[in-house]
Amino acid sequence: MKEMSATGVSMHGGQQPQKHYGITSSISMAFPREIDHQYTFKLSEAMKPFGVFEDEDELNHRLAVLGKLNTFVKEWIAEISETKNLPPSAITNVGGKIFTFGSYRLGVHTKGADIDALCVSPRHVERTDFFDSFFAKLKQHDEIKDLRAVEDAFVPVIKFKFDGIEIDLLFARLALQTIPDNLDLRGDSHLRNLDIRCIRSLNGCRVTDEILYLVPNKENFRLTLRAIKLWAKRRGIYSNMLGFLGGVSWAMLVARTCQLYPNAVASTLVHKFFLVFSKWEWPNPVLLKQPEDSNLNLPVWDPRVNPSDRYHLMPIITPAYPQQNSTYNVSTSTRTIMSEEFKYGLSVTDEILQGKADWSKLFEPPNFFQKYKHYIVLTASASTEENHLEWIGLVESKIRVLVGNLERNEYITLAHVNPQSFPGNKESHNENEFVSMWFIGIIFKKVENAESVNIDLTYDIQSFTDTVYRQANNINMLKDGMKIEATHVKKKQLHQYLPAELVQKKKRVMWTPGLLSHWATCYFSCAFCLQSRCLRMASRRSPASLRSGRALRRACPSLSLAPVSVHPSLLGIHALHMNVPEPDFLFLSPPSPEPVLVAPPVPAPPAGSSIPTVVGLSVGPRPAEPNQNGAPAAAKRLHQPAGEELSKRLRETAQPVSVLAFVPENRRSWCTLHGLLKQLWRVEYLLCPLETAD
Repeated sequence: MKEMSATGVSMHGGQQPQKHYGITSSISMAFPREIDHQYTFKLSEAMKPFGVFEDEDELNHRLAVLGKLNTFVKEWIAEISETKNLPPSAITNVGGKIFTFGSYRLGVHTKGADIDALCVSPRHVERTDFFDSFFAKLKQHDEIKDLRAVEDAFVPVIKFKFDGIEIDLLFARLALQTIPDNLDLRGDSHLRNLDIRCIRSLNGCRVTDEILYLVPNKENFRLTLRAIKLWAKRRGIYSNMLGFLGGVSWAMLVARTCQLYPNAVASTLVHKFFLVFSKWEWPNPVLLKQPEDSNLNLPVWDPRVNPSDRYHLMPIITPAYPQQNSTYNVSTSTRTIMSEEFKYGLSVTDEILQGKADWSKLFEPPNFFQKYKHYIVLTASASTEENHLEWIGLVESKIRVLVGNLERNEYITLAHVNPQSFPGNKESHNENEFVSMWFIGIIFKKVENAESVNIDLTYDIQSFTDTVYRQANNINMLKDGMKIEATHVKKKQLHQYLPAELVQKKKRVMWTPGLLSHWATCYFSCAFCLQSRCLRMASRRSPASLRSGRALRRACPSLSLAPVSVHPSLLGIHALHMNVPEPDFLFLSPPSPEPVLVAPPVPAPPAGSSIPTVVGLSVGPRPAEPNQNGAPAAAKRLHQPAGEELSKRLRETAQPVSVLAFVPENRRSWCTLHGLLKQLWRVEYLLCPLETAD
């Protein structure tokens, strides 16, 4: 197969050439079905309450603002050209242009989102002109508010609000005499003879344009990316600064999914996104195209040449030259958390596409404050609001340093930072202080043969605070009243820092016959056979670990399994998939290695007939012995038979038995269902292990 830079063409005999995208051929070229369009419509509707779509008026307002800004740039460049004694004919055609990048350029911006923009000028305009005369020109306009320049940033920027819309404006000058309106920045030749700050400023536009060029269907890509970005934000894994993924990284993952399924619509692409990246073998890099060398001697991501690149845990490589890893901040903990979220997203979208859940379930936030037993509370405070905004920006940019310190502690397995910050509790701080807090969930390693271990986090925390204070000193930011503290707390102490609604457990819904229909995927009719005095299973895996129908099929591949609902005679719920005969036994898998066999009541057998038994558990109640007065005696509680009696009963059982299996999610669910089954069926039960076949 011959592959070209952006797309490839493969020839198969006399067939028409087939186009493919990316560095490999597609996984599936299947076109969408009618039901796929229906799921896509439902996905779009489910996202609307979260404000991910702007209306026509808001879109037109943004276009008008960008048009005015573009006019400002052209006027300013003409004025600068005149001061630098360019001839009038050259001034007329000198040009200048505003380019957009990021979420706005990709077409996935949300309501109220800012616009990332780039001012491109000809070669005679200097960066100092941009931060002096252009800054002064913006200051003269009444529509522009909150104007501030960050000239010493890694990528220098001017930030402001233009008629209510936040704009981050970068600057780059090209080695051109004029800047035409039809300028395409994707050409690598534009990078020649530029300083590194201009190259960094151009990179955002070049990457965004390249992503859009490399996807097969822009509209499907955009709707899918909106869904994935919303999901990532709701699940707390959207932050490049804190070691998760930022907007461009999520865009490249979605773009790669679109390349692998070029004809799929958004609902399918969201599901395939989770399928692909829940199984991705990191640190294999995600590439949208083969890296190209433009012979400009710029540093690019290449682990064969750069030893530091070999330690990147989750590389996602930008498609524009010079290629860079957009996820260099990812740590062991953040990769683990995101991998778990990919798997969770796959399980939820499986349910959605099977008609068992709505798209709203995908966007449900996790309860971070119930997930861990231990937390680090990081507090940043300052004496004025202006100092506080400046201070928390620096502290937040360094939190990943603290996460790295904690990960290197031999007693810590995982450090999970919540990207959301919270205002400080007024009761525990001075009224004139401005306070922000971040929370980091901690999982400690279990130490064998030790009742308690004292873990000292002083060095890890002190090293982090020293780094922050040192950085603040280096850039002359540190002012009186700026403080940072880190404290270890247990889950039960979180109420001292947070509102009650954030730390309280969500109320569990009591199980009722109607609600048990949600368990439909966990009910199975299984063909078990009694052979050689034991109940044989085709797997040694404990049923306690079986959490879904798919897991049960993987664990016991030779069993004949069919997803059903509870039989109507049990809970009054009709079968969702098929009608099944009433089972001989119920199998209730507990959250422990020991299964529970529960028998439904059946009529007493005729005299002389044998009663099938499994591991000493009778299918039906024994006939009551008449007492001395001839009246039937009260039924006695079943007992576990002795070994000889057990063997005898097993030998008498020659017929296969059907089993209805229940696989609860946790111990509380097991206890609730166990009590409900016992009440409705009035069964005797016995805890006993299953023997497994050799």
